[in-house]
Amino acid sequence: MSNLSQIFGSNVFNDAVMKECLPKATYKALKKTIQEGLPLDPVVADVVANAMKDWALEKGATHFTHWFQPMTGITAEKHDAFISPTSDGKAIMEFSGKELIKGEPDASSFPSGGLRATFEARGYTAWDCTSPAFVKDDSLCIPTAFCSYTGEALDKKTPLLRSMEALGKQALRVLRVLGNTTTNRVITTVGPEQEYFIVDKKTYEQRKDLIFTGRTLFGAKPPKGQELEDHYFGSIKERISAYMKELDEELWKLGIAAKSKHNEVAPAQHELAPIFTTTNIATDHNQLTMDVMKKVALRHDLVCLLHEKPFAGINGSGKHNNWSMGTDDGMNLLEPGRTPHDNQQFLVFLCSVIKAVDVYADLLRVSAANPGNDHRLGANEAPPAIISIFLGEQLQDILEQIENGGATSSKNGGNMEIGVTTLPPLPKDATDRNRTSPFAFTGNKFEFRMCPSSASIAEPNITLNTIVAEILNEVADRLENAADANAEVKALITEYVTNHKRVVFNGNGYSDEWVVEAEKRGLLNLRTTVESIKALISEKNIAVMEKHAVLSKVEMESRYEIALENYIKTINVEALTMIEMAKRQILPSVIKFATNLAVSINTIKATGVAADLTAQTELLTEVSSLTASLKKNIAVLEETVEKASNAHGDTYKQASLFRFDVFEKMIVLREVVDTLETLVDKDVWPMPTYGDLLFNV
Repeated sequence: MSNLSQIFGSNVFNDAVMKECLPKATYKALKKTIQEGLPLDPVVADVVANAMKDWALEKGATHFTHWFQPMTGITAEKHDAFISPTSDGKAIMEFSGKELIKGEPDASSFPSGGLRATFEARGYTAWDCTSPAFVKDDSLCIPTAFCSYTGEALDKKTPLLRSMEALGKQALRVLRVLGNTTTNRVITTVGPEQEYFIVDKKTYEQRKDLIFTGRTLFGAKPPKGQELEDHYFGSIKERISAYMKELDEELWKLGIAAKSKHNEVAPAQHELAPIFTTTNIATDHNQLTMDVMKKVALRHDLVCLLHEKPFAGINGSGKHNNWSMGTDDGMNLLEPGRTPHDNQQFLVFLCSVIKAVDVYADLLRVSAANPGNDHRLGANEAPPAIISIFLGEQLQDILEQIENGGATSSKNGGNMEIGVTTLPPLPKDATDRNRTSPFAFTGNKFEFRMCPSSASIAEPNITLNTIVAEILNEVADRLENAADANAEVKALITEYVTNHKRVVFNGNGYSDEWVVEAEKRGLLNLRTTVESIKALISEKNIAVMEKHAVLSKVEMESRYEIALENYIKTINVEALTMIEMAKRQILPSVIKFATNLAVSINTIKATGVAADLTAQTELLTEVSSLTASLKKNIAVLEETVEKASNAHGDTYKQASLFRFDVFEKMIVLREVVDTLETLVDKDVWPMPTYGDLLFNV
């Protein structure tokens, strides 16, 4: 590997490259647009486009693409060559400011939730100059927003950018009324940790369920799973290490600050964590990270699985969204300082987040909902579906003091003596961590741990930015109109603590007792994606999105339809894959095994030897009984899928049929198949087992 400082960002049209390639006046104009959100002059765009093209050509690029994030949850790109033919039969390389700023992909071919019909095809991509362009696969990739001909957002980036502006505006108002006159801009930052599984490509290719759905629909528990806890932070296998090394290099070239890598809890599971950056760039980077993970894996004859639950009974994968608020002059608004009890600014922002999460818990829950995450949440490996906040002992104590009349002290961690003279005393944090909490304060940020591993982080951050912006708006209104701002701050903090402390929970989120306690507190427990989706169309949630111009009522309703349609399609594909595998692979194999067993029994009987055939006979009886059950449950699932598929009209009711009828029938069929797997000869079983998948790398 070359020098890391030379590799990092080498394929990115970043600030250093712009400063070198652009005339000073153009560079200043572009930076002003990026930093202040001003419109971009078309003349400036032309100069930037030409410089961007020349730089990309030097990097070996032949095409350019508007790289955007439609409601599919992945990225989209259409590639156009720089080439432009001339009258003498030759060609020149051209790229205009108009091509940089605007593209026109077909809007009707992406999920729109009814915003676009097939015959209404026009859509537009618009350059997001706040996220740097990059070269990937011989193309100049230009990060863009995507909207319909009628102006509605058809992507995840547009509302994300809107939400960032909304929070920045309201946070700045609060800072001003608190006496801050130097800060000019407030941004949110994110560092998303990414969990994933790696399996052997040849083994993967023998599993139709992994190919079609991303998860195993059948699979008996292996003799060894994660019980010994020996995989977590364990020595990384040589083959995986080689993959991780190349992955790091490819990410670094794209300016993605991949920082940590390690084995996760489950066998074949791993994690990559980047350094935090501005939210929209972090979102772009995470989408790129998932794409690069999959491509690099194939070069090593491996497959990267990003599904939330590829293997039943084995820990699933999530994405921890580390979210905070920062300023252009270097402040972290969620930094408690040494004495958080008298840090007025910190307490205002902290309590605003607490109220936002409590009031809009349903909206935060649906932002982390997808079919895969239903398998993971609350399964003693991920937070429960109940939204709560972990603050730790220090902040919990301060909140209790506030409620009882005023905070006068802060607990300190001190030093921890380990009892070995050669080891130095370790500074001890003021509070422990809580891995069972869905929304945990971790020193100077909140870690939203519910996010699905396969999904974009845009939606959780759209939600966080918007709901916190709403409470900060309330705070600013009250403080700006108060006769005594300091007294109003104290009253406001006390009110927020008293009225919203129910959402603060520092205990074991995995326990049954917490479910009961949460219900007593009046906290929602939206266990499934289908149940949570209704939050998208509640009057309260539509109102907050519209108020801050993040999403209109029409855009919210379209996302509601898209979420339901995605759920229906996902479960339908899984059910059809199950049926095909059961009918065409598993059933014939089981019959073959039973036939071989019957032939064996008859052959032994034919010898006339008085052999004890009890074991063979009992096994044949058991397998035959399960085979009959298998055939019956295949038919039941087929019938249930057909019924749900034909239940047109109310999309929510149809999604409910797939969740509470189809999905439940899938569980029953799986139980039969998984039992058969433990009985049937491995040489006859038609697909690799969990043991093959998890330990064959």
